[in-house]
Amino acid sequence: MYPAPFIAVEGPIGAGKTTLATMLAKEFQFPLVKEIVKKNPFLDKFYEDMEQWSFQLEMFFLCNRFKQLESIEENYVNKQQPVVTDYHVYKNMIFAERTLSKKHMDKYRKIYHLLTDDLPKPNAMIYIKASLPTLLERIQMRGRSFEEDIDPAYLKKHSLKITSWPLNI
Repeated sequence: MYPAPFIAVEGPIGAGKTTLATMLAKEFQFPLVKEIVKKNPFLDKFYEDMEQWSFQLEMFFLCNRFKQLESIEENYVNKQQPVVTDYHVYKNMIFAERTLSKKHMDKYRKIYHLLTDDLPKPNAMIYIKASLPTLLERIQMRGRSFEEDIDPAYLKKHSLKITSWPLNI
């Protein structure tokens, strides 16, 4: 028996991950698990002062994605049920590498591996690319207050890094 599809949609901020994941879930009638974004109490603070709030932000995302992946494992993977997500936990490491100090990154890396090494990984990954002007336009259109002043250089830096992911995620 083949494993049930566990599809993750990834790409930079504003690329259309949730839109595509929602379309896939609807088309194939698969459950959709969305990234928790709006509930992160550190996002506003992070965009105001990245150096001060990056560790708290990254730990919040990591812990939430850990809980979501545990739920995906229990409710879908272990039951051979398909599922679609609009994120992949590996993105946490990419963002952390770009925002954390070396001291915090060393701690974060240990916690990341402790939490994620034995969790299920998608068996299908879709990566969405978009130009920087398109990303900025989409971010502006969706109107999230914490993204209003996102630095285009920050967005570009993360977009380039994500495209260099290893294939053995």
